[in-house]
Amino acid sequence: MEFTIHNQILLAVFVIAAVMGAVANKTNFCTMGAVSDWVNIGDTGRMRAWVFAMTVALIGVIALEAGGAVNLSGETFPPYRTANFAWLRYLVGGLMFGIGMTLGSGCGNKTLVRVGSGNLKSLTVLAIAMIFSYLMLWTPFYEKLFHPWIAATTINLAQHGVPTQEVGSVLSGMFGMQPSRTLNFSVAVVVALGMLAFVLKSSDFRGSFDNILGGAVIGLAVVAGWYLTGGVMGQAWKEYAEMATDIPSRVQVQSFTFISPMGDTARYLLQPAKLSLINFGVMALAGVIAGSLIYALATKSFRIEWFASVRDFVNHAAGGVLMGVGGVLSMGCTVGQAITGVSTLAIGSILTFLAIVIGAAGTMKYQYWKMMQEA
Repeated sequence: MEFTIHNQILLAVFVIAAVMGAVANKTNFCTMGAVSDWVNIGDTGRMRAWVFAMTVALIGVIALEAGGAVNLSGETFPPYRTANFAWLRYLVGGLMFGIGMTLGSGCGNKTLVRVGSGNLKSLTVLAIAMIFSYLMLWTPFYEKLFHPWIAATTINLAQHGVPTQEVGSVLSGMFGMQPSRTLNFSVAVVVALGMLAFVLKSSDFRGSFDNILGGAVIGLAVVAGWYLTGGVMGQAWKEYAEMATDIPSRVQVQSFTFISPMGDTARYLLQPAKLSLINFGVMALAGVIAGSLIYALATKSFRIEWFASVRDFVNHAAGGVLMGVGGVLSMGCTVGQAITGVSTLAIGSILTFLAIVIGAAGTMKYQYWKMMQEA
């Protein structure tokens, strides 16, 4: 096989994702666990590790855009800085995903990490989430069930003189100023410094090397994804795709997200001979599993785990459905929106992050109440 720019980028994505998987396994970086620690025992260490990953990713994007290495205000996948503000989509999708990841014992990234560690419950969640993500992306399922009410509630910011839903652009529109990259850059710096102060304020976070390592590596991986697809190599990648006879899928500026790739992986598995269907997301998904597996085998922590009861299976299956549908609906997961999306300072990404946390926290509170009732 010719080692084209397309293959170079896919290999790089796989390697970066494998590092993510290994580090997430080693540090127990888990966004559902972060919410659980905060809600149940008041420990904000892992929550701040999650926010630290957002902060590192945001600082990286600030540096890349300030240096002219990338421009994330153009076409990206998904379209984070779009002028179409589908607020209800972000809220409903985020709530569904938050509930689903709680029932399924982990977000999209954590599900892949647990699959690599031998968890068959997470493998079941992955299979179900893949099916429903595929239905949302590649069948009329989304168009029939969701598009009518999403289209009816979407606000076109461009009609109000706001070119994108980036925080700086929205603020400029609110105060009657001309949108500018200087203002957007200034707002991003202030937000990044505020997030960093929030993270470092906590001894729960500062006292844990794993929290620091997990947040730093996940955040840097997102920056690497943006640079890889939005920089010089990314431009060559797009030019190659325009000339290729068998056009590779999803050749766009993008970084790590894990629910849409589940649908893309299902599409590829239905046509395994069509190698052009192996894209950034498919390689990212495979890389996280591989990295987690390598770490689990190296540390002898690989363990087969199965469902404790029928009820346990039903909860995880429902979680897989809600993650697959909700993750595509909200255009991202706890990594895809809450880290990758937040690094672009898109209002929709911030809204999705809040909705995911509310959905997960509410579900945990309900589960605790129900357990007390049964006791």
